[in-house]
Amino acid sequence: MNRTQLIEQLQSKQSYLCVGLDTDITKIPLHLRNHTDGIFEFNKAIIDATKDFCISYKINTAFYESQGMKGWEAMERTVHYIPSTHFKIADAKRGDIGNTSSQYAKTFFETLPFDAITVAPYMGEDSVRPFLEYADKWTIVLGLTSNAGSHDFQQLRITDGNSSGKLYEKVLETTAKWGTPDNLMFVVGATRADELANIRRIVPDHFLLVPGVGAQGGSLEEVSKYGLNKEGGLLVNASRAVIFASDKEDFAQAASQAAKEYQKEMSGYLQTK
Repeated sequence: MNRTQLIEQLQSKQSYLCVGLDTDITKIPLHLRNHTDGIFEFNKAIIDATKDFCISYKINTAFYESQGMKGWEAMERTVHYIPSTHFKIADAKRGDIGNTSSQYAKTFFETLPFDAITVAPYMGEDSVRPFLEYADKWTIVLGLTSNAGSHDFQQLRITDGNSSGKLYEKVLETTAKWGTPDNLMFVVGATRADELANIRRIVPDHFLLVPGVGAQGGSLEEVSKYGLNKEGGLLVNASRAVIFASDKEDFAQAASQAAKEYQKEMSGYLQTK
């Protein structure tokens, strides 16, 4: 999916909701846990229930890889089931030496039909470059995350020549030069909403993938206030708050209602931009 198509989806649906399919087998409703294909059946119902209110789905690969071959097959079936109108993200956080990253890129962009993959930039440009070489595919670089450990490195103050700032700012400034707003996004945790104005100063035109709204306590209002740009420019991810809105047989209806409420709130913010 290219940038124009993504923006069209955002504007037509008046939504920048990304539903995170972090499908924990221990949290899906009891009647599906012993199903031969319970993970996929759960995901299928969630997708059917939320697709009218979101523009993207993010699959956290860890929840599937931990289940071995069965989990990988469920992930593959899930990504193929997601409508082509929706932006499909592999939250895999890959990144390695060039020839290894090339294989990761092939996995998620050729063998599997994802539109984007999350990437850790610590190893530098040659570890990210293979992902950027695919047309109409996106590399989503970890920028400023919301976990407590982000203080260990990301927010360290550094001096580079005559300038100084935080390490994450240097990562954004440098990485933005490797690609363009057409193929590069950044992860910014919703609980870092106070930093979003500064991040928008550094990368005003790039899309930002913002996890942490909902169960992690991030404020959609704050994220929207500081993160939206003239084209929208946001994908706000909600996982547990949507997919586990109910742990009973009405889980799909509950997910639909939660997604609908997010979309309604997002529409309001878009109309004020």
